[in-house]
Amino acid sequence: MTPPQNCDRQFHLDPEDVNGLLAYLRRRAFVDTDGGLTVEKAGDGNMNCVLRVRLPQRSLILKQARPWVEKYPSIAAPVERAASEARFYQLAGQNPDLAAMMPRLLDFDPDAALLILEDLAPACTLADCYEGKTRLDRRVLTELARYTAALHGMAVSPEERPQFRNQAMRHLNHEHIFDVPLRTDGALSEMLDRITPGLDEAGQTLRLDKTFCKTVKALGHRYLEGEGKSLIHGDLFPGSLLRTGDGALRVIDPEFCFCGDPEFDIGVFFAHLLLSSHDDEIAFYWLTAAFEGTAHSQSLALQYAGVEIMRRILGVAQLPVTLSLDKKRNLLERSREFVWAGS
Repeated sequence: MTPPQNCDRQFHLDPEDVNGLLAYLRRRAFVDTDGGLTVEKAGDGNMNCVLRVRLPQRSLILKQARPWVEKYPSIAAPVERAASEARFYQLAGQNPDLAAMMPRLLDFDPDAALLILEDLAPACTLADCYEGKTRLDRRVLTELARYTAALHGMAVSPEERPQFRNQAMRHLNHEHIFDVPLRTDGALSEMLDRITPGLDEAGQTLRLDKTFCKTVKALGHRYLEGEGKSLIHGDLFPGSLLRTGDGALRVIDPEFCFCGDPEFDIGVFFAHLLLSSHDDEIAFYWLTAAFEGTAHSQSLALQYAGVEIMRRILGVAQLPVTLSLDKKRNLLERSREFVWAGS
């Protein structure tokens, strides 16, 4: 896919253009010889073009933000997300606890909206938990809670916070989290019923619930317009976690980051534990671990969790789950209960 004419790019990441990749890496001082390289897709990311480039002496991850969502090219997306992600890595990388749990940012090319990152291979995301192949245990959740505590507790000066506003990405995310799933939309209804017959009708229970919709709208306004003091990841779910070859946990893909409510990260991950059919005991253990030593609001986290459950069942960004209509109905009812909890 070639960039649109209005996309001012010095370099377009193309897995078929090996010579172009080699020349680019030479310009960025990652290659000083004419040695060959191999290219492969890295992971199943939705937002960006992500490639693994293997050089004779090292392997790199190249990640470019296009003016669209990579998985859904018809959905426009701001390329500025790459700069926000780079700033996240740069700031968080100054904290030893956070740096130990993320890949290193090796280079950022703002003109190409392209990051070059340390390759953590062999590693795999924890997204297979949606299929029941992986179960997240207390050890993993405790480790992740240490990460969120360090991230949310990191000092971000008033001068630095505007750099993390990431407003265009927040608008995109706001639409798909708080707005689209509650619309009455023929195309979306058809999609939902293709996935699970009867699902759109089940969603009407929430769409017609005035208290639920009013509270979701208020939460959406808080998400979009709030200016918190804590740097948050913004998309903390199993697909943003890697387990390396030695079993270590790593956190990736912070392009949705901004200074906002820590409860958003905590609540979203709680929602995904339920969406991936983890039992309540392990899900609530996550809340206990993530809230330990903080003054965060559990009711706010549960509200964000309720919205995340709703949007993952009734929205465009579907998960690789196989759930019956009854199971989805039960989750939508829990979504209502969580949202109501703080209304």
